Amino acid sequence: MSYDISALRKFVSPEIVFGAGSRKAVANFASNFGARHVFLVSDAGVEKAGWVAEIVDILVAAGIRVTVFTGVSPNPKVDEVMAGAELYRSSECDVIVAIGGGSPMDCAKGIGIVSAHGRSILEFEGVDTITSPSPPMILIPTTAGTSADVSQFAIISDPNRRFKFSIISKAVVPDVALIDPEVTETMDAYLTACTGVDALVHAIEAFVSTGSGPLTDTNALEAIRLINRNLEPLVRNITDVHLREQIMLASMQAGLAFSNAILGAVHAMSHSLGGFLDLPHGLCNALLLEHVVAYNYTSAEDRFRRVAEAMDIDTRGMSKPVIKQRLMERIIALKRAVGLEAKLAKLGVTTSDIPYLSGFALQDPCILTNPRKSSRRDVEVVYEEAL
Repeated sequence: MSYDISALRKFVSPEIVFGAGSRKAVANFASNFGARHVFLVSDAGVEKAGWVAEIVDILVAAGIRVTVFTGVSPNPKVDEVMAGAELYRSSECDVIVAIGGGSPMDCAKGIGIVSAHGRSILEFEGVDTITSPSPPMILIPTTAGTSADVSQFAIISDPNRRFKFSIISKAVVPDVALIDPEVTETMDAYLTACTGVDALVHAIEAFVSTGSGPLTDTNALEAIRLINRNLEPLVRNITDVHLREQIMLASMQAGLAFSNAILGAVHAMSHSLGGFLDLPHGLCNALLLEHVVAYNYTSAEDRFRRVAEAMDIDTRGMSKPVIKQRLMERIIALKRAVGLEAKLAKLGVTTSDIPYLSGFALQDPCILTNPRKSSRRDVEVVYEEAL
């Protein structure tokens, strides 16, 4: 019996506990995994905000030993993963917990892979390269955006190649995600904007991806709706508890969508850019978004119409070119309202960098599910427009 594999859709997610205070369940889950010694991954900023100490206290109170590793930079590097894995091994830890944004969570995923295989993280680039299961992993996101806590992606920077590489595997979906909006209280307005737009890009790219399906579509559209309505007010008033919950929910739903539908050219180009200039990932996405939407629009017009509707644009009676224009205007207005309207040139990108950036973007797995097939020249033109 034969079947068309391209018509099949699978959906993976961790066990998710969503809601204020969910982080406090960390010791229960660690104990359920038989934890005697937890390896806690975070970074300096999250430690300074006080969250590392709180998680350590909760674990220690439950009789679990903890080793803390905070040697993670904003785009986690190969040597940081390897240093963490060595500390995990020498401390004889048995469960990994990470609290932080995308960087500590991706670093924790890398540490899990290396500790299970005993080989360099560089050997696991690509799709489904992992053969041994990682230790049990519990992730607690402190930002509402990256969704590493629900995704089958880990993104690691290789400074030697100035390249961010992707590891895509069901094996890097954590066992548990404790998604607690209270933990995002310590984000400032700029980080709220960056990670919120990152989540919007996740949702839009997942919805127009060639890997989209009914299970991802509902999550993607709801995430777009929530971010469109709540991100601007939240950036203006970052202490608003209800708005923060809405954006955290949107981020989670966008993550469930992109983890399973995969992404597109914005992320392929953004990973290339972030690896080359070590820039914040959400900012890279924001700067490229409307340029990629314009490039992809004719390849997924009906899908983009539904994106426009999710962004509260009444498309009835509108021609396709007008819908495109209104969608672009809304995206640009949202970015401006949250303060993300820089251009690539301002961040140090020059015309001579573009061929190099484009070459790496075409090697990124995210380009494969972009709705429009892309040549190197296509990608170069989009970068040029974003300069």
